[in-house]
Amino acid sequence: MEQRKRSKEEWARRYAAFVVILFVIALGTSLSIRANLGSSPISAPPYVLSLVPGVGLTMGQLTILMHVFFIAAQVALLRRDFERRQWLQIGVSLLFGFYTDLTMWLTGFLQVPQSLPAALGLPLRAVELLLGGAVLAFGIAMEVRCDSLMLAGEGFPLAIAKFLKRDFGKVKICTDTLLVAIGSALMVANFGRWDWSMVGPGTLVSMFYVGMMVRVFSPRMGWLDRLLIPRAGRMAAEAAAAPDSWGGHLVVTIARTCGSGGDEVGQQVARRLGCACYNRELIDLTARRTGRTPEFVERNEQNISTRRLWEIIVTDSGIPPSASPSADDAIYVSQSRTIRGLARREPCVIIGRLGNWILRDDPHVLRVFITSGRDAALARVASKDRLGREEARRKIDRVNTGRANHYWHYTGRQWADIGGYDLMINTALTGVDGAADMIVRAARCVR
Repeated sequence: MEQRKRSKEEWARRYAAFVVILFVIALGTSLSIRANLGSSPISAPPYVLSLVPGVGLTMGQLTILMHVFFIAAQVALLRRDFERRQWLQIGVSLLFGFYTDLTMWLTGFLQVPQSLPAALGLPLRAVELLLGGAVLAFGIAMEVRCDSLMLAGEGFPLAIAKFLKRDFGKVKICTDTLLVAIGSALMVANFGRWDWSMVGPGTLVSMFYVGMMVRVFSPRMGWLDRLLIPRAGRMAAEAAAAPDSWGGHLVVTIARTCGSGGDEVGQQVARRLGCACYNRELIDLTARRTGRTPEFVERNEQNISTRRLWEIIVTDSGIPPSASPSADDAIYVSQSRTIRGLARREPCVIIGRLGNWILRDDPHVLRVFITSGRDAALARVASKDRLGREEARRKIDRVNTGRANHYWHYTGRQWADIGGYDLMINTALTGVDGAADMIVRAARCVR
C-alpha cells in the first residue's frame, strides 16, 4: 500500500488493533512453550530465569525488564533518530509482559507432562509446538500489516542495524543467536545441566517454522485493512492508486523458466499484436526510479538465492517494510508501480517481474507461464550462452531457483502453480513460433 498521511481516527484504530495483536503474539509464544520443547529465541532468557528458584519474578515481569533494556539501547544508539512515537514501546512492553503472564496462566492446563510415554508425548508436543508457532506467525503478520508500533525485541536489532549500517537480517540472526546463548548459559549455570524443555528443538523449529508461516499469512492480510483504515481513507487510497480508468486494452504477462525461450516468445507476441514488449526495459525504468545502477537492479531483481531466502525466513518479524526497507523490497515496489502504470497506459507484453501477480485483479490481462523440457532447456542455454552442458545445467537451476524464491517471498505462492495463470505452454512441444501462435489466438479471445 502506498505511504500516505493517516488520519487521527486511523491511528486510533491501528493502536487499538495493536493492543489485540499483542495478545495473539503472547498466546502463540505461550502455546509454544507449553509443548515442553524449548522457547522461542527472544523468550529464552526470561523463560529460563523465571524457572530459577528464588528469582521471585514471573516470565512476564522478566520480559518487561528485558524490553526496557532494549528500549534504552535503542535510545543510546539512535539518539535523535529515535522516533518519538516509539517511546510508546514502554507501554507496549508493560502490556506484553502482562499478556505473557496471562497467556501462560490460561494455557497452563495444556502443558504436556514430561512423564507421558514418548509415543504419546512427542506427537502432542509437536502438535502444540506447530499450533503455537502458527498463532505466533499470524500475530506477527497482523503486526506488520498494522504498521503502527513494534515490540522492543524487534526495535533493538533494527537500531543496531541502523547504527552499524548493516543488513537487518544478519543483525537479527546475530541477536537471536546471542539471546539463545544467554538463555543456555543461564540454564546450565542455574540447573547444572541441559534441559531440552527450556532451550531445545522447539527453539530451532520456531526460528524457521514461524518465519515460514509469516510468509504464508502475510499476503492474506488484506482483510485487516477494512478494520484499520476508515472507509474514506480506503476510497482515497484506491483513487490514488488508480487515477485513470482502464482503457480496455489487452495486456499479456509472461512468466518463464530459464531456457524455455520465453523472452523470444514474448517479443514475437508483441510484434504480432502490434504493441510494446517490456523486459530489460523494466530494469532501466526501475534503476531510474530507485537511483540504483541498471547492473545492481539486474543482479537483485527476480533473484533470491536459497541461502538468502532462509535468512529472510529466519528473520521474519514484526518489522514493517516501511521501517526497514531492503534493496529487494525497493526494487519490487518500484517495478510493481511501473508495471501497473504501463498496463493502464497502453497494450503491452510484460515479461517476468511477477507481472501475473501484480496485475492479478486487473481486467483484460492474459497471464501465461512458459516452460520446456529439461533437455530442450539445456540445449537452448548451452547454445545461446556458449556454455558446456554442466555449466548450462547449473545456470538453469540457479535462475529457476532464484525466480521461484522471489515469487514465493512476495506472494506466498508457488511460482509454477497453474492457479496463477490462464495459459501454460511447453515450448519443447510447440516451439517458439507455436507458443506465440497459441498466445496470440488466446489474446484475441480476451474480453
